Amino acid sequence: MALPNLSVSINFSSGASFGQAFIVGYGILGTNVLADSASLVVDVSNQVQTVQTTRGRNLLTDVFQTGTATVVLADQNGDFNPQNTASPYYGYLLPLRKIQISATDTNTGLGYSVFSGYITGYNYRQSQFVGEVSTTTITALDAFQLLNLATVSTVTGATAGETTGARITDILNQISWPSGMRDIDTGQTTVQADPGTARTALSALQTVATTEYGALYVNAEGEVVFQDRTVTSTSIGGTPTAFVDSGVGIRYSNADWVLNDAQIFNQANVTATGLATQSYTDSTSVNTYFLHSYDVTGLLMQTTTEANNYARAYVASRKDTSIRCDSITLNLYTPDYNSGIAAALSLDYFDPITVTQTQPGSSSITKTLQIFGVTHSITPQSWITRFTTAEPIIDAFIIGNSQYGVLGQNVLSY
Repeated sequence: MALPNLSVSINFSSGASFGQAFIVGYGILGTNVLADSASLVVDVSNQVQTVQTTRGRNLLTDVFQTGTATVVLADQNGDFNPQNTASPYYGYLLPLRKIQISATDTNTGLGYSVFSGYITGYNYRQSQFVGEVSTTTITALDAFQLLNLATVSTVTGATAGETTGARITDILNQISWPSGMRDIDTGQTTVQADPGTARTALSALQTVATTEYGALYVNAEGEVVFQDRTVTSTSIGGTPTAFVDSGVGIRYSNADWVLNDAQIFNQANVTATGLATQSYTDSTSVNTYFLHSYDVTGLLMQTTTEANNYARAYVASRKDTSIRCDSITLNLYTPDYNSGIAAALSLDYFDPITVTQTQPGSSSITKTLQIFGVTHSITPQSWITRFTTAEPIIDAFIIGNSQYGVLGQNVLSY
């Protein structure tokens, strides 16, 4: 078994794009990225002491969170000292420069992105004892950080009747987000005119994504991704990657199983701007688990019918509970673990997996789930990958003008 090769690079050029900067008169048009200064891209992989990355979705709110990264570098020459004029990075050490973390599966030769984001800080720890290494800790956030720093009010072209995907595009255009760093679905819901209130671009985008009952996140390549409910309402299909604690499948070091009411919602109150609140309650679930309410306001669907379908779909997906596998942990230093390494590097959001764990009394638990979070904890002597898992975001088909599930795969409701 050969362990993955870790690569960490820093791009000190300005701008949001991760490509090599292109200055008029220099570079390759169509390959490089137009920027206001030449880029200095450095590979710091041989200085890495530890890496920690976290990306994922809040399972209670259905909102994907800002991805984070922490990279600790050995700095024996003072290269990351911003006052060191002899440093090759002198004058370049600024916040919000770009950092990319990737890995190569040396068993297959395939490369994978782990994290792409923007440096928020350089933190220094100087050696105090002989033989101790001075370090610089780099902290970084993904593109959600930049979207949260940008304020929008009037959004050009954001008229009534356009799809959620078109509105997402309008908002990204308003803040000049690079077109090459987007992956935007069309959307199944049409929206009202933009409200024109001052708010962050991230807030505006998330409101549209919630209106769709879709997903907005930043992928490991640094792209802003919007997936509509043709993705989020798809039942688990294809062949899931199988993880088992014994027998045929990929071994894992730990699985977090729980049975509780944390994800039960049996009443939903959905309010679109200017429209009456639409409520739906599942009385059977309330009688079994007591009332668990979900309230959302300020959405942008055009009709109360669409808001009502949203409320019904939300309750249908969350009115019951069963034992859950909230996460599984892989130790890439496990002997003969080629398949585990490939899974740790390749699996990402919405990929299906099956987790099986043996239990006392010759019993077992098996759940088929989707991945909604990925964490890597890496040192020279260890590589631990943790997948946050859950059932699909929407798991019911709603009769009406709006599809919130996949007929023939989901449960026919209402």
